[in-house]
Amino acid sequence: MSNDALGARMPSSSSLNVKSVEKAFVVLGAFSGRSRFLSLGDIAEATGLDKSAVQRFTRTLTTLGYLEQDKATRHYCLGRRVLDLSYEYLRSNTLIERAAPILVDLRRAVRERVDLTLPDGEDVLYVFRLQSKRETLHAALIGRRVPLYCSAGGRAILSCLPQEEAQAAIVRACLRKVTPRTLTDPEQIMAEIDKARRTGFAFQAEEWRLGELVVAAPIVDREGRPVAAIHVAGSTAEWDPAEFADRMGPQVVAAAQDVRG
Repeated sequence: MSNDALGARMPSSSSLNVKSVEKAFVVLGAFSGRSRFLSLGDIAEATGLDKSAVQRFTRTLTTLGYLEQDKATRHYCLGRRVLDLSYEYLRSNTLIERAAPILVDLRRAVRERVDLTLPDGEDVLYVFRLQSKRETLHAALIGRRVPLYCSAGGRAILSCLPQEEAQAAIVRACLRKVTPRTLTDPEQIMAEIDKARRTGFAFQAEEWRLGELVVAAPIVDREGRPVAAIHVAGSTAEWDPAEFADRMGPQVVAAAQDVRG
């Protein structure tokens, strides 16, 4: 699911779960894909918690720095302490550490935006981004989610799975048109995945953002399971789609192989 659909949700029940911790993270999840500032009523509506519980959780999370409150409106937004967790995750991830210098070299060679994504459920999650030109804010931020079925990285990752497993992932996905060019027919999507399996890289044109071309290659572990994907993104204003795929595909594949070692 994309960031816009992520939202707040209660985790599956388990006797080992600490319910108050679950609810605190559900409150934080209420800010995904919604307005930057939320009132207590907004949070209660998004989480299904009553207002008194929401008030206790927001007060605690504000004290800890994971939420911040606007003094004028009394509404809440995510706090800066959230970034501490993001930083520690990125710093401690050995795959990202290993890939970073290779991505820098790739960015220097192709002179286009270079990204690294990790698979996470039905999405790919952007964890490393190197811009080449002035772009929108969303194109520069880590943490962005894009569905597997309509992203080059997602299709590259699916191409490394057994056919039945890849098909099951497409069946589970909520297939919708993000742009007029987005493929939503399962057979057409599987054809693109099969093509990526043959060539070693996936390509999509304007299926997630109009005017954007993306080539991606998977990174696999020692068992051959996909653990990440490297993307190169360009513009239809500067590239013919076929030329972009032909030029960038081999370079992305080589970079992915270098990261694997």
